[in-house]
Amino acid sequence: MKLTAADLLRTLSRSDPKRCGLLIYGADAMRVALRRQDALAALLGPGAEEEMRLTRIPAPELRKDPARLQDAVKAQGFFPGPRAAFVEDATDTLADIIAAALKDWRPGDAAIVVTASSSLPAKSALRKLFEPHPAAYALGLYDDPPGREEVEAMLATAGLHDIPRDTMTDLLALSRDLDPGDFRQTVEKIGLYKWGDTTPLTPAEVAALAPATIEAEVDDVLAVVADAEHQKIGPLMRRLEGQGVTAVTLCIGATRHFRALHAAASDPGGPAAGLARMRPPVFGPRRDRMQRQAERWGSPRLEQALSILIDTDLTLRSSQRAPQMALIERALIRLAMLARR
Repeated sequence: MKLTAADLLRTLSRSDPKRCGLLIYGADAMRVALRRQDALAALLGPGAEEEMRLTRIPAPELRKDPARLQDAVKAQGFFPGPRAAFVEDATDTLADIIAAALKDWRPGDAAIVVTASSSLPAKSALRKLFEPHPAAYALGLYDDPPGREEVEAMLATAGLHDIPRDTMTDLLALSRDLDPGDFRQTVEKIGLYKWGDTTPLTPAEVAALAPATIEAEVDDVLAVVADAEHQKIGPLMRRLEGQGVTAVTLCIGATRHFRALHAAASDPGGPAAGLARMRPPVFGPRRDRMQRQAERWGSPRLEQALSILIDTDLTLRSSQRAPQMALIERALIRLAMLARR
């Protein structure tokens, strides 16, 4: 039968002696690997590999030795507890071997867990084995971001509970913006950071622990420009220039930032509603700061700012020989002074 990602752990955590198999498939190998890891942990509990209750069978080895799966399913271990035979990176060419193992499965045998790192079509032989089977499950993984229930499960595993609503909003936004593996690592890092700390997790802590890129430094200079702090522009520009950030990169970043502010300021529901609709999402202190900036500037002045940036971009891409960093620095100072009017 078919399962959803949200139902998987809840279903597998319930003991069922008649459950014989599970198929997990999807084009994203990382998503499949993470979900398979969760599924085996729910099925077998801790210490399964050390206690030899889990048998791993790579697909190429199963093709060479078709009897290996049957042997793993029927084998009895020295340690008590549930067992599983795991077939990794299976394709439809193994359907007959897996079908025979499912047919001969009896209560007390090892569960058959199969993964396929591809988007199996509806007519796939593997899907036809697991989806109609009354005691087996099939889970298809797609590029959809994790839902709230999945995020809450990850947080609970990392020891994070009672997350405030604003912080959860930022975590959900982060889950949509990061790859599944990166998001899980970020949650684990937050869990380590909050170890022994009973205070609620804040949006500022999420923003500080989220993966950083060079754009974070670009965002620093754009924030002081939009906040009309023209005296801070020079030192930040020197630092960015030393890091190898180009004038064109700064101009593109500034144009993107002021377009976002213009979209937020022009939204019928107000800047907060406009920022909530943005993709990639804006969260934490940066979201609050952008909301204040959009309210302060207003649509007319933001349109003037975009006009200055477009003219600067055309100049930077032209054949003129003026120092490019000086051109973009002058444009940013003009913008900061415009905000003070």
